[in-house]
Amino acid sequence: MQKDIHMIRYTIKLTKDEVDELSAIISKGTHTSQTFRTAYILLNCDEGEYSDKATNEQMSKVLKIGMRTIDRVKKKFIEEGLDVCLERRPSPRIYETIIDGDTEAKLVTLCCSDPPTGYAKWSLRLLAEKMIELKYVETISHVTVGSALKKTNLRGSSII
Repeated sequence: MQKDIHMIRYTIKLTKDEVDELSAIISKGTHTSQTFRTAYILLNCDEGEYSDKATNEQMSKVLKIGMRTIDRVKKKFIEEGLDVCLERRPSPRIYETIIDGDTEAKLVTLCCSDPPTGYAKWSLRLLAEKMIELKYVETISHVTVGSALKKTNLRGSSII
């Protein structure tokens, strides 16, 4: 029987300091849910002398996570270490800024103007459509308009 390359088994053996650090994360302080989850996974996977090992199936049921998540955490710990494993990796995605200061000023001015005929007030969708029509932007979603207005404290006002 040929062994599947996806069935690599990662054995976690934590040091006393690592166990103490993970236990501290669980018991005190403010951490992200991902950090808590990772700490629980590593402590329960530990086959060293400082912890009680749980099976992946048990952890999956108790923590309500998938088996692949457990395997990914174990792999990351083995390959990159505890500190990298506990920190969230920044997204490589670069977001393009659609609304700059000039466009935002035009949006606010548009917001303060009279709404189109047949409408009592501006909606986010109407604003987005009008900004495209006036060629302030090539494309924009109502969500982006809402975010920009939230920043300027106009979103909750009676204007829109």
